[in-house]
Amino acid sequence: MGCFCFAKKSSGKSQANNYSQSAKPNNHTDTSKVDLNVNGKKEAHSKDNQLSLDAKRLNLTDNGDTSGSTAQTFTFDELAEATGNFRSDCFLGEGGFGKVYKGHLRGIDQVVAIKQLDPNGLQGVREFVVEVLTLSLADHPNLVKLIGFCTDGDQRLLVYEHMPLGSLENHLHDLPLGRKPLDWNTRMKIAAGAAKGLEYLHEKMKPPVIYRDLKCSNILLGEGYHPKLSDFGLAKVGPSGDKTHVSTRVMGTYGYCAPDYAMTGQLTFKSDIYSFGVVLLELITGRKAIDNTRPAKEQNLVAWARPLFKDRRKFSQMVDPLLEGHYPVRGLYQVLAIAAMCVQEQPNMRPVITDVVTALNYLASQRYDPQIHHVQNSKRRDDDQRHLVRDGSSSD
Repeated sequence: MGCFCFAKKSSGKSQANNYSQSAKPNNHTDTSKVDLNVNGKKEAHSKDNQLSLDAKRLNLTDNGDTSGSTAQTFTFDELAEATGNFRSDCFLGEGGFGKVYKGHLRGIDQVVAIKQLDPNGLQGVREFVVEVLTLSLADHPNLVKLIGFCTDGDQRLLVYEHMPLGSLENHLHDLPLGRKPLDWNTRMKIAAGAAKGLEYLHEKMKPPVIYRDLKCSNILLGEGYHPKLSDFGLAKVGPSGDKTHVSTRVMGTYGYCAPDYAMTGQLTFKSDIYSFGVVLLELITGRKAIDNTRPAKEQNLVAWARPLFKDRRKFSQMVDPLLEGHYPVRGLYQVLAIAAMCVQEQPNMRPVITDVVTALNYLASQRYDPQIHHVQNSKRRDDDQRHLVRDGSSSD
């Protein structure tokens, strides 16, 4: 299955490119309004600060009441001091937005991650404004916290809480020597937490927001592998009233982009559900959404997985080999069923995020103990599958 959305090429070399990877093909201004108003009325600006000027220039409605937000404004000098004038040993990674640095803000005594917009990069001021507006209104344990921003002169910087374990991508793909692969329980915990973050955007935000850039590199991990969604520069307010979709330029990341959105430009909440299904498949299989190093029929993860969904006897072939057989058969079947529903080609066949959260919360609560449960070796997998095909039950 082809996907025709634009994508930024990821370097995949740095732990923290997760803070800055988002796909945008160029710096053209998207003039669609982003209305992030909470109270249903415009807030009169006491002064034309630079963020408001940016919003007006880009035809974005900066009318959310962010006066009670915890997001702070910082001077460029403060952020330069926090990073030792952006020293190379503070460098964490680089993506479409620009470079990311680890810093320590003396004023609040906190370690932070600082994204500095590259004026010649793939992303522009529009994404900066949308990110600030979105995260200024958001408050959820599965969304990365925006601490503040800087709009000194032509400088545009974002300041986030530092996520010490980097991105999910860095724990699934191309693991460095010595890094342990994620176990089954951790994978289910990450999946459930990421789903909760998406549920907040779809169901709790006022107005609701379509994320539009859900992928492994945008799921950051804190202590205990606690997941948080990040990078909201492509977020769009969802359809309201009797509208079924938002018409917009096709943007996102190749391999994660829903085919219906890629082909029509009609963005819906189900577009995010497809992307989430791809992430779920990556968690299960350990494979990348797009991997050009594999044989042609296996390069697109969803295209490879679809025929396997139809044959339970092949389910074990979909499991990440790095799990070394340490997974529950019943849990595998259930999470594959969720992933299969999420990546349905027809958007109306995909589940709503609330149902996904309910299912994944249950799976995450079913702790798998490799000391108690049997390791799924090839012979046992074959026996289990014959048993399941016969009567639909599982011994795990």
